Amino acid sequence: MTEPDLQNEIAGARAYENLHVPALFKQWCNPVLDAADINPGDDVLDVGCGTGILAREAVSRTGSHGRVTGLDPGPGMLAVARELAPNIGWEQGVAESLPYADDSFDAVVSQFGLMFFQDKAGAIREMHRVLKPGGRLAVAVWDSLEHMTAFPESVAILREHAGDAAAAALSAPFVLGDKRELAALFHSAGVASPEITTLVGQARFPSLQAMMEADLRGWLPVMGIHLSEEQIQTILGIAENRLADYVTADGEMVFEAPAHIVSSTK
Repeated sequence: MTEPDLQNEIAGARAYENLHVPALFKQWCNPVLDAADINPGDDVLDVGCGTGILAREAVSRTGSHGRVTGLDPGPGMLAVARELAPNIGWEQGVAESLPYADDSFDAVVSQFGLMFFQDKAGAIREMHRVLKPGGRLAVAVWDSLEHMTAFPESVAILREHAGDAAAAALSAPFVLGDKRELAALFHSAGVASPEITTLVGQARFPSLQAMMEADLRGWLPVMGIHLSEEQIQTILGIAENRLADYVTADGEMVFEAPAHIVSSTK
């Protein structure tokens, strides 16, 4: 990777940390860590850690005698993670081939990453492999698109004005929302008794435009979709009317965002 490419990745990761983490992801840390039953002294692995919000929250539970490791394939994400928490062990790698020995961790957690792993069953097998006997696994995924609010309308707007590929890219985070299919996936990976709990979170963006621009200028390029400025402005104008019901009197964009937490004990 060239230096300009890395700097672009770092800039994108900072934007992700500053907008998406407080708007969507931070609220899920405690439910995921509760599901993994993180205790003082535990060795914890966060797979697909991004900029590290879940790992940072885990440190508050493991204490000075525990150890938290964050693993992600993205050098930009890891660079920002190191800036924010240099005390955590950040490592580059992929979920399908974890660089750790069998029975290494008391708990393995993963928050909204499984949907994007190339070999989902293989990644689950790897997470299960590195758990110690009696270790706990907790993985969060978004519910199905049809059970979300706001996002279905955003996807429809993209399909109408940017095409099927753009709509598919925005729909990608919701591909594991079917609970039967999700349970079958974990069974196929050797997790005998996965427990699936569905909780309803709340997305909260500073404005409708901030949310839409985060998707149009941030998320879509990550997924290989690059819109023209004319397309972006058209979509922003349409969204202002069609998503107005989710805008509060203070101008925030607020809507329900349900997710599943899959947990098991090795």
